[in-house]
Amino acid sequence: MSRRSGRITLQPRDQNTTHEVKVTRKRKSEQSNKNKTQEGTKKQSYEIQSRWTQGGVSPCVLVETPHKELEAASNLSGFKQFRFKNLFVKSSPLPCLSWASSDDVWIKMLNKELKYVHDKSFVELHPKLQPKMRAILLDWLLEVSEVYTLHRETFYLAQDFFDRFMLTQKDINKNRLQLIGITSLFIASKIEEIYPPKLREFAYVTDGACDEEEILEMELMMLKALNWDLCPETVISWLKLYIQVASLNDNPNFLEPQFSQETYIQITQLLDLCILDLTSLDYQYGVLAAAAFCHFTSFEVVQKASGLPWDSIADCVNWMAPFMRTVSECDQVQLKDFKKVAADDRHNIQTHVDYLAMLNDAQQKQQQCLARLSPVPPPAGGVLTPPSSTEKPSNH
Repeated sequence: MSRRSGRITLQPRDQNTTHEVKVTRKRKSEQSNKNKTQEGTKKQSYEIQSRWTQGGVSPCVLVETPHKELEAASNLSGFKQFRFKNLFVKSSPLPCLSWASSDDVWIKMLNKELKYVHDKSFVELHPKLQPKMRAILLDWLLEVSEVYTLHRETFYLAQDFFDRFMLTQKDINKNRLQLIGITSLFIASKIEEIYPPKLREFAYVTDGACDEEEILEMELMMLKALNWDLCPETVISWLKLYIQVASLNDNPNFLEPQFSQETYIQITQLLDLCILDLTSLDYQYGVLAAAAFCHFTSFEVVQKASGLPWDSIADCVNWMAPFMRTVSECDQVQLKDFKKVAADDRHNIQTHVDYLAMLNDAQQKQQQCLARLSPVPPPAGGVLTPPSSTEKPSNH
């Protein structure tokens, strides 16, 4: 039985209906004219191709034009200027690829940062929700992902779908959050996983809170709201690119991982923790990944791998510092063995720890850091004023 059986029925045409088809012979003159036209087209095509210089660019190549996407993103403060800088100033850090142009791949990835906009201001659209509810939901999705051995990319796709969908809605009630979250994971698993869990399994993990029909209805609603834009460059895809570029060796296959699995899962644990915090949506996914990578290596390595200058990631690196301290105080994460998962793919499977407790600890560290940097607050009465002349201490 298929996942969508009983849900969508495609009505075929009536097989009993017969269609009369009249077959007429073409005249020899028409066939000869057609042959001459085809020969002329082939000749013209050959003449165009013969003008290409050896190693030159085909005149038929489509060039990316991100200007429309820049205009769409101009409503965010400072967003347009930063994107323009990335697209037209920063050169591609990718090596020469045998299967594509590294510049084209790089521009496409940057364009996706423009197209898939996320913003923490979505909480203002839903007065009944609290920021902590998002963290609880994402922590639960992390746990579900590990139970079903879903890949890290699947979870981060679900996180992106959830945040962007909430940005298109208003007044969502808290009892709908779990349905939206599990539907996001359901959509992401069908995109990313080779063998995604069945629909009934997603309904099962909600412990009766969501049934299969509700998930299918929410799926259609989310796809329409997202305009079927389901292929963002997630935080994890940016991280994998950066660490791959930084770890390149003599292996000519760029798609084959050349980095340490142990180092990779340490960085992903930091990102898992940071993504639960709503403030993480203030930063682009590429910047989040670069900042996390910077905490495990030097800025020179990060700059070479990402092309980002220090002023582009400095704020994110500083914001992430309390989260890094929390992660370093915990036991070092270890690679896990999963049934039916190859050893060279273990690092790609999403794992879960007590992230909510870690998040609470990291946020407390962040508050303490802000308190030390902030000036002494004024008294409850208002602005600080100097004492009267009679109250001033005498020098005598």
